[in-house]
Amino acid sequence: MRNQILSVYLIVMILVLSTVSILTFNHVATMLKGNAEEQIQQTAIESIGRYDSLFEQVNLITKLMVTNDTIQEVMYEERRGNSASFEDKQELVTLTNRLQVNADGIYMVELYNYQYEKIIPLDGSGLQINIGQETVEKVNNAKGQLVWIGEDPVNPNYFLLMRRVSLIDKNFSNGGYLLARVNRNYFQTYAQESEQEQITVVTDQAGHIISTNYDGLNAVNHENMRRYFENKDDQSYIQISETSNVTGWTVTILTPMSRLTEGLPGLRTTIFVSGLVGVIIFFICSYFLSTYISKPIQKLTKTMRQASKGNLTVTPRSASSNEINELNDTYNQLVEETNYLIQMVYEKELIKSRTELKALQAQINPHFLFNTLDSLYWSLDDKEEEGLASMVLAMSELFRYTITKSNAEEWVALKDELEHIKQYMTVMKMRFGNRLTCQVEVDQSLLDMQIPKLLIQPLVENAVLHGIGAQVGEGLIQLNVTEVKKDSAHVTVADNGVGMSRKTIDSIYESIERKSSLSTSKNGMALANVERRLQLYYNPEEVTGLTIKSKPNEGTTISFTIPIIK
Repeated sequence: MRNQILSVYLIVMILVLSTVSILTFNHVATMLKGNAEEQIQQTAIESIGRYDSLFEQVNLITKLMVTNDTIQEVMYEERRGNSASFEDKQELVTLTNRLQVNADGIYMVELYNYQYEKIIPLDGSGLQINIGQETVEKVNNAKGQLVWIGEDPVNPNYFLLMRRVSLIDKNFSNGGYLLARVNRNYFQTYAQESEQEQITVVTDQAGHIISTNYDGLNAVNHENMRRYFENKDDQSYIQISETSNVTGWTVTILTPMSRLTEGLPGLRTTIFVSGLVGVIIFFICSYFLSTYISKPIQKLTKTMRQASKGNLTVTPRSASSNEINELNDTYNQLVEETNYLIQMVYEKELIKSRTELKALQAQINPHFLFNTLDSLYWSLDDKEEEGLASMVLAMSELFRYTITKSNAEEWVALKDELEHIKQYMTVMKMRFGNRLTCQVEVDQSLLDMQIPKLLIQPLVENAVLHGIGAQVGEGLIQLNVTEVKKDSAHVTVADNGVGMSRKTIDSIYESIERKSSLSTSKNGMALANVERRLQLYYNPEEVTGLTIKSKPNEGTTISFTIPIIK
């Protein structure tokens, strides 16, 4: 009897708890996923609104330009066959420059007459040469609306937008065209602000990528985007896409499924533990209940045993032998069931609640990185991509030099530091092209002298990014290492960049004294760190700190003196 009670109670309890647990888990999982999808959908809608706003800013500025009285007058005269004079073109340049200041993203504006001849700038190239007749027809059909062309075929760092200049006359005649070049970074900001694990991709109507926070992504159909990343990253994604009614652009957000369900493992553990505790409590209650029910029978059985031993003072025997056999069988069954239940409890106590989830940590193996870059180099070399191959090789050497394995490698030969600078300049020339030139003059006797690693390279990097990078035109960096006296070397890094005012220099000196960071490069050291390393690695009496000389528009020179150590 007790066995039946316990079995029925436990089976019913386990079924109820299992059903409730599964339904609860599935409901919560569905709710979490639904809420996450709604949140991501809202994020995509907000992103579309932001990109529409960016596009509208460019649209507004270009509309102000094409409706400007001066531009209208010049275009009208061009339509009549009267070419714009040099003074008119200068006035147009001044006007467009003044208007495009109000739009951060516009890099350059070009004006063409109705015969596709360029008015400004004065390089003489025709409109069809730049973008093609098909695009011109598309702009004509837009009837004065701003048309998105896409990536600049000449320079992928810019996008092209174009609109027709409709003359404000009786027939709104075609007066010419306005072509705007917009910085790619103008549309990149919002994608970079996405959450770290989310992949955000913005594509135009043709499927070309406008903005993304996923490095190395060139082109992918947004309809197959989830499959692409699932195959690439070996994990499931949920994809949400929103298309703008204004621009026709599509914002696609992919979120790892593991991020949406990151709270489910804890919920699963809680449900399992709660169910296990419920079963144990119910088992204990059932056991006491069954014992309470069977106790009178056990007393009767004990009385019968005592009677079988000759104790006739107890309750008289039952007249029915079948009842005695039934009581005996019940007793034996209860003993067996008790042993069975004890064994079950023992086994349940040995079962572990769950296997702990292992946290995945992506660890970069430097050797794997070097091997990967080397493989990429040889692949590009086989394809005769010499420029890219050289840049990959330079990047490999930069990583190899920068990663320090032991304290002994904190000191390197001057020639090794110069080789590192050479590789850095190779990478920078991929960005600046022929605009950037670096001249190195070093006394041959100093090539083997020992210096702290990355002592000079941050100064060269500072000159490239803050001196040359901020100016228009060719940039020259001069690095000189000369011997002064008998035991000292003088290091000078000079550039012909934008230079600095005295106030800026004083501010830099104050920042160095406070040991604050001035560098914005990703792997370079701040000037304050260079100064601090000079003081840490050398005797303060043997070195001179950083000396900065600069004038606005005349360049900057940074120098220091260190003892010669070989």
